[in-house]
Amino acid sequence: MERLVGTVSRGVRAPIIRKGDDMAKIVVESVLAASESEGFALRDRDVVAVTEAVVARSQGNYATVEEIAADVKAKLGGGTVGVIFPILSRNRFAICLRGIASGCKKVVLMLSYPSDEVGNHLISMDQLDESGVNPWSDVLTEEKYRELFGYQKHRFTGVDYVEYYRSVIEDAGAECEIIFANNATAILSRTKTVLACDIHTRARTKRILTKAGAEKVLTLDDIMTASVNGSGYNDRYGLLGSNKATENSVKLFPIHCQELVDRVHAELKERTGKNIEVMIYGDGAFKDPVGQIWELADPVVSPAYTAGLEGTPNELKLKYLADNDFADLSGDALKAAISEAIVEKDQKAETLVGSMASQGTTPRRLTDLIGSLADLTSGSGDKGTPIILVQGYFDNYTK
Repeated sequence: MERLVGTVSRGVRAPIIRKGDDMAKIVVESVLAASESEGFALRDRDVVAVTEAVVARSQGNYATVEEIAADVKAKLGGGTVGVIFPILSRNRFAICLRGIASGCKKVVLMLSYPSDEVGNHLISMDQLDESGVNPWSDVLTEEKYRELFGYQKHRFTGVDYVEYYRSVIEDAGAECEIIFANNATAILSRTKTVLACDIHTRARTKRILTKAGAEKVLTLDDIMTASVNGSGYNDRYGLLGSNKATENSVKLFPIHCQELVDRVHAELKERTGKNIEVMIYGDGAFKDPVGQIWELADPVVSPAYTAGLEGTPNELKLKYLADNDFADLSGDALKAAISEAIVEKDQKAETLVGSMASQGTTPRRLTDLIGSLADLTSGSGDKGTPIILVQGYFDNYTK
């Protein structure tokens, strides 16, 4: 019988993960148990995706406020530090900010406006337009910001992040000054020592500040790159990708992820005989059209994956073929013509970049696409499915 189902994404339940748990064993056993329980077979090129949160938890990869403070003080001197372009998040940045402020005498906090890098708005675009302020050139003091915009609360969290971040800094024992600007060099009139806290634009920010005369510029991936007094660490991403664990600690992005995906891949191959791809995923790379928030607060969607997930899709657009190349066909003749075009494309194994027949297909990395699917499937609440099994993703109309 002809297969009538394409891609399927399943959330796989797993035990509650604790420090020291054998994550590879748990993933393999959970996937095999789900297959047996639900009566589906595992196939070549299935994808097993594991959320980074449980990987880091199994590693015990945490850092406290005190450990962050010690690293910041050692690397930035403990005086006045410009902390620029952080995202507005209690979960993602507030505990990091507490650690940073605890390692400084004074923090000059520079917030981008009207929103942060991932779309959390301090003020709306309409309010900005009405104010007459030019966000590309105007630097606002906290007093001027309040005069123009008053006390604004985030539409989802109900938090006034200006007030909240000030309280975090001052409660940590540091003096606080807040300004608003979108040009990184604006911070240099206050201090030449800067911690750039943006995520995806951090390299550019560092380059601009260095060229403009900053004496010391670090980014979040320069902090907690090695263990401090026995803490966790991430030698590649530092504090990037961290989440609040407790009021005094953060869970860091997991380390040694490639070792884990390679082991899971090998054990699944041994147990099933199938070549199953494996990846670790964090935030999906998508944007909420209502809240305008870009989900990707992690430095990457996937910090590690098997080789079969490298690259981007190479697909034909079926509706383009139906409306153009085979517009005079219908029914079985149309199906046969489209199937033949797909088979020919696969046999040639040539890239379709620039081809009209591929226009509108998504030229994003496979790991970003599948990681986003996994993130949407697992959610961020109480589903209890930190493992996602994606089947049929690499199938096409001919399979």
